[in-house]
Amino acid sequence: MRERAAILTGGLYATSNAKTAHGLVRGPSRFELVGLVDAASAGRDAGDVLDGVPRNIPIHATLGELLARGPSPAWLVIGVATSGGVLPPELRAVVLEALERGIGVVNGLHELVGDDPHFSAAARSSGARIVDIRRPKPRRELHFWSGAIAQVRAPRVAVLGTDCALGKRTTAQLLVAACASRGLRAEMIYTGQTGWLQGARFGFVLDSTPNDFVSGELEHAIVSCDSELGPDVIFLEGQSALRNPSGPCGAELLLSGGARAVVLQHAPGREFFDDQEHLGQRIPSIASELELIGMYGARVLALTLNHEHLTPAERELAREQLQRESGLRAVYPLLEGVDAVAELVARHVAATSAR
Repeated sequence: MRERAAILTGGLYATSNAKTAHGLVRGPSRFELVGLVDAASAGRDAGDVLDGVPRNIPIHATLGELLARGPSPAWLVIGVATSGGVLPPELRAVVLEALERGIGVVNGLHELVGDDPHFSAAARSSGARIVDIRRPKPRRELHFWSGAIAQVRAPRVAVLGTDCALGKRTTAQLLVAACASRGLRAEMIYTGQTGWLQGARFGFVLDSTPNDFVSGELEHAIVSCDSELGPDVIFLEGQSALRNPSGPCGAELLLSGGARAVVLQHAPGREFFDDQEHLGQRIPSIASELELIGMYGARVLALTLNHEHLTPAERELAREQLQRESGLRAVYPLLEGVDAVAELVARHVAATSAR
């Protein structure tokens, strides 16, 4: 049975900083979710706030209120992702309260809860557990790239993006489900904290892995998935973007992971990289991104679009323009699903198998 958990977002649930919480609310989750702690959205259902679909996950103003009104959780999951991975000061008191009450804390931020003397002392006193997902593995558990990726049978499709916080993981999960409905056995390799929280079996947390071992950990996850499950296709969850100056990422999936196909996620309503508006760092054009991906020896199968900040009319205009410029199919995953993209993936898999 899954253990019960509450999610802590501390007033940030209705913002993009709560993307970890959003992923757990949409599901899947390795926990049974009993509620969410967020004073700004208190009194509502977490699903209703997220996308208008109630999911019977109540939002409470305080942890004490959550405990008084529903089943007690075994865990409190920190459901935010902040710039630099810092634990927001306004969340510290709630984390300490949970540990003092004997409730374990699951933390995906770079700032490790277990290294804080106040938190660790409270955990020792109450017997609560602390899980820091981004705590680096010991050296003996890390894998170096070996070239074993060449023996992987299943084609890999990288879900990359033109920026961070676009929904790449969500799109990858939707593609896994859409492929399964078509009779294709699909798996996803997670590369971030939320993938682990959602219970994905194969993957690693890329940005907490020493650089020398990123390629090897990626290869190991893909090889393990292919040998143990024998899927027809493997989707690789992208992180950040190839040209985001605050954290360029994605080339590893194409080079070390051997992905020869890409689904490219883009937000037409964004002009600048996330949190870099004040620096004037513009997101490069789709045409140049397609060209760059081609230089890595991969091709883009389709565009998946994030509809943030766009009216329905603006969405359609953006779609038409991008399709015209790229020659590719473009869909809005959260609004219309990804069946059309899954069809293109199926064709790629069939063509790869025929070679």
